[in-house]
Amino acid sequence: MPVCRLFSILVVALASANCLASASRVELRVFAGPASVTLGARESQIWASALRDSRFAAMPHRTSGTDCEASEPPEPLATPNPLLTFAEPSTRVSVSFIIGTDGRVHSPLILESAGPAEDRTILDTVRSWRYRPGMCNGAATETEAKIEFSSR
Repeated sequence: MPVCRLFSILVVALASANCLASASRVELRVFAGPASVTLGARESQIWASALRDSRFAAMPHRTSGTDCEASEPPEPLATPNPLLTFAEPSTRVSVSFIIGTDGRVHSPLILESAGPAEDRTILDTVRSWRYRPGMCNGAATETEAKIEFSSR
């Protein structure tokens, strides 16, 4: 019994030492595009707030026949910023999409492009966004949204 206890203590001590040894500062590089960027620089880019302007509009339903007397716009729950590397300082990308009654983004469409790589990154990020859906007379409704990303 004491040998098993000693062995388990030794395993825990070695695992802890291994974790501490791996915590040394290592310069990691991310290969994204023509020049490699350090991981620290990429992380600071993530945390920098991107400029974005969003507008919401209720989608008209011709079949419903009811007007919205009490409406609420969608509320963003999770909308992380995309990792963008704009080549020019004044680049803008506009995206139109539908926020469904389930709060998910449907049918994102690039209205103003910055190039295929940036567009793909933005579309992938926008598809992952989640919202509390817009409400019309207390019922969840689809809402059309437009958002603009800028490097300014």
